[in-house]
Amino acid sequence: MAKIVELITENVGKVRPDSLEDYLNASGYEALKKAFKMTPEEIIEEVKKSNLRGRGGAGYPTGSKWEQLHEIDETPKYIVCNADEGEPGTFKDKIIMDKDPFKLVEAMTIAGYTFGSNHGYIYIRGEYPLSKKTMQKAVDLAKEAGYLGDNILGTDYSFDIHIRTGAGAYVCGENSAQLNSLEGKVGRPRIKPPHLAEVGLFKKPTLVNNVESFAAIPYIVLNGGEKYASFGTKESGGTKLVCLSGNVVNRGVYEVPFGTTIREIIYDLGGGMPEGRKFKFAQIGGSSGPCFGEDKLDTPLCYKETGKNGLIVGSGALLVVDDSNCAVDFAKCISEFFVHESCGKCTMCREGNRQLLRILTRFTEGKGCKEDFALIEQLSNVLPISSFCGLGETATRAVSTCIELFRDEFEEHIEGKCRAGICSFSEGGK
Repeated sequence: MAKIVELITENVGKVRPDSLEDYLNASGYEALKKAFKMTPEEIIEEVKKSNLRGRGGAGYPTGSKWEQLHEIDETPKYIVCNADEGEPGTFKDKIIMDKDPFKLVEAMTIAGYTFGSNHGYIYIRGEYPLSKKTMQKAVDLAKEAGYLGDNILGTDYSFDIHIRTGAGAYVCGENSAQLNSLEGKVGRPRIKPPHLAEVGLFKKPTLVNNVESFAAIPYIVLNGGEKYASFGTKESGGTKLVCLSGNVVNRGVYEVPFGTTIREIIYDLGGGMPEGRKFKFAQIGGSSGPCFGEDKLDTPLCYKETGKNGLIVGSGALLVVDDSNCAVDFAKCISEFFVHESCGKCTMCREGNRQLLRILTRFTEGKGCKEDFALIEQLSNVLPISSFCGLGETATRAVSTCIELFRDEFEEHIEGKCRAGICSFSEGGK
């Protein structure tokens, strides 16, 4: 039976997001007070012990990232929170910003103190106007009360947070593209190396972490890294916010310990399929993640185990699809998204995704042919190794895994048949 734990969501629904008093009564800022009594090296050591990995999708060890930045002598250093959250099916960061904004402010202040930084930036996607308003209110209240700004809590440390919004470009979820956007440039990814820890915002050393990653820091500092790690597995410390959506009864955000199986998340927490429908497949990690069938439902949510089974943890999105849907139409919708969101910087991503969409459109119109399978396979092999950033590298993953699972459906479309009856050539179709 799946269980929900509340480490980073402990205040959600229990405090008013615009009340600093509520946050303080819920042990808010105790972690910052403790951090001020620790050395930066001690804080980083606790983060390393926590086995926390980046919760934005890349999964890079947070402790290693912090240690790398700490070893760089150049100043000033900047703290950036990636709150773009443009991955379809992902809405976990919004929960934290809307329901417990002071936790994020406190976490970034701890990070700022650790690296001797005086300025932090929260980059919020343009489609989150409420989140921007809520975070700005939290920043203002924290500053008025002395928890942010000059000489925080009577110390000689000063730190300020600036709220910025993007224009809704998915590619700006990529860290270097986001920094370009913050600088007022076109939001396109940079060549790496040099890495952002060395040449980041304004060409200075920079820490970029996801909202969920930052939100774990107060718990880790207050309770110790080993305590946080104990909730997860050996390879994956702590908990993960899972965004459950699609054809499932109980959609929402759930905080679960690593090691919880996908089946438990969908059926125990999600309540299974609505209206007695049957499970067809699911997609994990957002639109850039793979699709999988029932044979992988017992895979534990863990960086090691998902990898062994050809899956990813990614952003934590879990989209459930029942048997009323068409796999071919689903693949086409995913392809449309990547065509729309490609920044156009590299030829293979820009043109390769367009060609992929054309092929899939032919299938949904009953005009596909068996030769198209070879073209899709070719694109699926080339894009991951020739695209400039993660967008192009993962754009074909959903399509190729859909074909692996449902090649028979694709072949039926060549014959003018759609099981779900929703493609344009079918009775009752689009």
